[in-house]
Amino acid sequence: MAHPSASGHAEWPANPLDAARKAFAWLTAGDHPVALDGREFDHLPKREIPVDELRDLLLQRSCPRRVWDQVWRHVIPRARDEGGTWTVVAVGLALPMLTPMASRLTNRYADDPTDIHAEVLRGFLDALRTVDLAQGRITIRLRWAAYRAGHRALNGALDGPTPKAPGFFSAEPKPPAGHPDLVLARAVEAGVLTQTEAEVISATRVGDASLTDWASDRQIEFWAAYKTRKRAEHRLVAWLAETGDASREADPTGHAATSQTSPGSVANIRGRSRTVTKKVRERLSKETPKSGLQGCG
Repeated sequence: MAHPSASGHAEWPANPLDAARKAFAWLTAGDHPVALDGREFDHLPKREIPVDELRDLLLQRSCPRRVWDQVWRHVIPRARDEGGTWTVVAVGLALPMLTPMASRLTNRYADDPTDIHAEVLRGFLDALRTVDLAQGRITIRLRWAAYRAGHRALNGALDGPTPKAPGFFSAEPKPPAGHPDLVLARAVEAGVLTQTEAEVISATRVGDASLTDWASDRQIEFWAAYKTRKRAEHRLVAWLAETGDASREADPTGHAATSQTSPGSVANIRGRSRTVTKKVRERLSKETPKSGLQGCG
């Protein structure tokens, strides 16, 4: 295995996700790569599997979601107990979801995205220490933790003044990157949705999870999950219509979220939105949210 030269520090990637990718690659270089025993997991080859090959196997469409949970329940305790190598393994396995997430968060951000990408990684690492391994959908919960950390960092960066030649002047924050999860996160922050409601919309409308699977993983009845999602979607659409976020001109993210998450178009539901919005306002005026974007577990 080749070792980095004395000048290797100058070649180390400045972006933390690129640095994590390079560190993960080192674990599988040479004659003795870090590996897991595939016999401990469903669906995987019954042999020692280098962790980079393991990542590729998990990403295959034919790989059942339960296998991800099995792997996380093996890797995360080792990362907690041993740190070092197994923390890098955990990050390396997660990079296929962390990297596009970080890219979406910053694809319209004009400044250096390094700090925001670092917060995405920090949010993931924090979740490694706290995520409940007894529950299912570990990947989704790790993803949401990383996303919330990156979104907070993005909001903080956008709240600052934008430099304009020849000097610095105050400017309105730039709209966040156009992705429906951003709208869901803002709705949670505003108290329009709970964290659970945002998760079911994200998983079943934006993601590829079925509502049946989502409900089964949480041991709740399908119709209860269906009603929860439906009520949440109506509140979301009403909020978007009321705030103007649903128009392309105001924010393309709002339009994307409305088209992907709502049970009907804004035009079809706008007639009902005033009534729903009134209820949302009453709810917000009478109840101080116990959790927001920063308080979600």
